[in-house]
Amino acid sequence: MLPDTFPWLTAIFAFPLLAACLIPLIPDTDGKTLRWYSIVVAITDFALMIKVILDHYDPSVAGFQLVEKFDWIPQLGLSWAVSIDGVSMPLVLLSGFVTTLSLLAAWQVDRKPRLFYFLMLVLYAAQIGVFIAQDFLLFFIMWEIELVPVYLLVCIWGGPKRQQAATKFLLYTAISSVFILVAALAFAFVGGPLTFDIAELTGRALPLSLEIGLYAGLLFSFGVKLAVFPFHTWLPDTHGEASAPVSMILAGVLLKMGAYGLMRFNMGMLPDAHIYFAPALVTIGVINIVYGALASFAQTNMKRRLAYSSVSHMGFVLIGIASFTDLGINGAMLQMISHGLIAAMLFFLTGVTYDRTHTLSMKDMGGVGILMPKVYALYVAGAMASIALPGMSGFASEVSVFLGIATSDFYGITFRSVIVFLAAVGVILTPIYLLSMVRQVFHGSVFGKQAIPSCDITDPNRRQDFLDSQAAVCFGTNCVLPGQAIFRDSQPREIAVAVSFLVLIVAIGCYPKVAMQTYDTQTVAINRLSIQAYADAYETRGLGNNAQVIPNPVATLSDRSN
Repeated sequence: MLPDTFPWLTAIFAFPLLAACLIPLIPDTDGKTLRWYSIVVAITDFALMIKVILDHYDPSVAGFQLVEKFDWIPQLGLSWAVSIDGVSMPLVLLSGFVTTLSLLAAWQVDRKPRLFYFLMLVLYAAQIGVFIAQDFLLFFIMWEIELVPVYLLVCIWGGPKRQQAATKFLLYTAISSVFILVAALAFAFVGGPLTFDIAELTGRALPLSLEIGLYAGLLFSFGVKLAVFPFHTWLPDTHGEASAPVSMILAGVLLKMGAYGLMRFNMGMLPDAHIYFAPALVTIGVINIVYGALASFAQTNMKRRLAYSSVSHMGFVLIGIASFTDLGINGAMLQMISHGLIAAMLFFLTGVTYDRTHTLSMKDMGGVGILMPKVYALYVAGAMASIALPGMSGFASEVSVFLGIATSDFYGITFRSVIVFLAAVGVILTPIYLLSMVRQVFHGSVFGKQAIPSCDITDPNRRQDFLDSQAAVCFGTNCVLPGQAIFRDSQPREIAVAVSFLVLIVAIGCYPKVAMQTYDTQTVAINRLSIQAYADAYETRGLGNNAQVIPNPVATLSDRSN
């Protein structure tokens, strides 16, 4: 057993950050030493996460565990306060898992490797910091730190339009995050003594008008990160230009930060306002599902199609969060985990395909499956998981959300019927746009109708030709354009990365309880806050016309408590 007095969460956060600071001191000429150093750091930190959680985390207990609190700037009420609970713990593990595999995916980096691995490890630490922060202001600081490495990773190792995409990402997320700071200050100075501690702020009585204003601001902040319509446009652009490892983290972890924020702050700390915004969340969720699916059809770039697919799948998270049912919110949490695994796997395999074809344009591909049968098989498996095939994690999460909203007594039958129908339309569209992409890329005509000369991007005389070709910039210094691509099947490292995702996807799909039991107690507790707030509002404010509420929510609350 590990000693309880040791600050394990702080160590999990600090280890990759300190390791990143040592990178400038490591002698290396070709990037191989730095590659192995970063991979070992990531694996070690992930193993430490698992060990600490197995030894010290009790999934049957609601509330914060492994609490570590140290005064940082007492005059401002700021402290280094970190902890985990059922909402954050699975996402901490997801961050460690996806980031570790993304470092294995970044095998070919030989252009500025020292900076690349430094940024990846800083990003690793920042992700963990977001999920373990128990201090509202500390959460904001971690949220902002995470933006910098993503911006640089896209801006330096991205495609031809990488600077525009990185700038758009930074503007959207940085501007929207201002509302997080405003909310933190409002909570700290209103309704009680000065503090930013989330545990102490939860349950603090605020005027309803202030709660509604804070909820709207936080919804905008987290909605941008979650890529909800209409604040989603940064996501396809960023994915389209980002390298595969960065896209893996972007889809696998960073989108989940927005959903985490909605659960932690909007639901957990502003339950009175949540009951007024819940119908809007459900509506936005179903718009995301249908719009994202329809927009995917128009994309000829593989990454952009997957990006819009992520927009669609995140709609289920919004619906589950606003369902007012235990099954719905548990399904939303499972969808976050499931989509993190599936999307990361598909973006990784898209990167593997790009390494061979040196293009992301589907109209330039065809017949690739004949030359790369292992890549084809793994891609089909990932696509099946994304379309919610039974036995895959996507099926369990989406069915839970469907049943959660369909059985919710807090919405009228007409409203529920329309939402379920439209969401089902999105589910039907998903296999069409994904399987059509698989068919176009891996079947069809023979790849490359005309020869395109190879290009060395280090040659200034030919660099502009390379940029004009609209091919994505690869990691290395020698990039081959599509006509000169050399096809080879998956290598053992690539198979290992994809299979690692697939094993978890199938395991959760066949036995969802393996994931649900880790967070069920906490998500149910958060949902109870919303139900209680709903019942109180019905009695004290006569709330009776919001989304066709049930006749007597107090009786329903009593029945469910028993």
